[in-house]
Amino acid sequence: MTEDPKNQQKNEAQPGDIARREFVASVAAGLAATAGTAAAAGLEVVETDVEIKTPDGTCDAAFIRPKTGSHPGVLIWPDAFGLRPSMRDMAKRLAADGYSVLVPNPFYRISKAPYTDASKIDFATERAKITPLMASVNAPGNCEKDAVAYIGFLDAQKEVNKSKKIGTQGYCMGGALVVRTAAALPNRVGAGGSFHGGNLVNDTPNSPHLLAPKIKAQMYFGIAANDDKTQPDAKDKLKEAFAAAKVPAEIEVYSMSQHGWCVPDMPAGNGPPIYNKPDAERAWGKLAALYKKALA
Repeated sequence: MTEDPKNQQKNEAQPGDIARREFVASVAAGLAATAGTAAAAGLEVVETDVEIKTPDGTCDAAFIRPKTGSHPGVLIWPDAFGLRPSMRDMAKRLAADGYSVLVPNPFYRISKAPYTDASKIDFATERAKITPLMASVNAPGNCEKDAVAYIGFLDAQKEVNKSKKIGTQGYCMGGALVVRTAAALPNRVGAGGSFHGGNLVNDTPNSPHLLAPKIKAQMYFGIAANDDKTQPDAKDKLKEAFAAAKVPAEIEVYSMSQHGWCVPDMPAGNGPPIYNKPDAERAWGKLAALYKKALA
């Protein structure tokens, strides 16, 4: 995660002020591009707030799909900032391209959505609140239970074509949840995309990369440059695990992008804005190609 430095009030513009203004402009441009792409696809999109029963309670979620027809289902796992406008916008973009998309509130065990735009969050000061939220979905077995409930919900909707495989994508924290989802429902999930996924490879027996033998989906891993620098062997272990399991997986390092680069409202760090529109679009293109190929 990236900590958002506190702005200091001074008479003259400071580098941090300039970076912040650039970041806000970048967010606006990114969201505008998302909306424009959805409109260009020509499919009218319907958005509904729904509730899904799980073994641990009731999850509030957004179900976003084309107004007419039956389409492949997609499950989006949000990052540590949860279900919010930027995640809904991603779902709308997918829906406009012909998918029926569910975006759950992964933290329903503790709190309901909505959560504020991530750009308004100072992770350094909010860490004490965010850490328990993340722990609630990352506790052993919770993701798997939730994934079964979420995909069960999708399969019960007339707007979801059950003859097609399910896709799932996740960001930051959600990247590892994608792997766990694909392993929990191998006969239903046909494609998984992890973007700047966190904790994909660790030294515990429950490391997500060790689930490769249980997965039948085609996978894509987009890795941030700073994550690769911190853990340079992670990409190699991912490649080895999926190759050994004979599971198609593309692992790619985005050498010009930092952790969180795909999400328009990601908080600014000490340097330039984290959101990188060109690389975010490249990653989206990879996802679109993956879904087109694997959700047939």
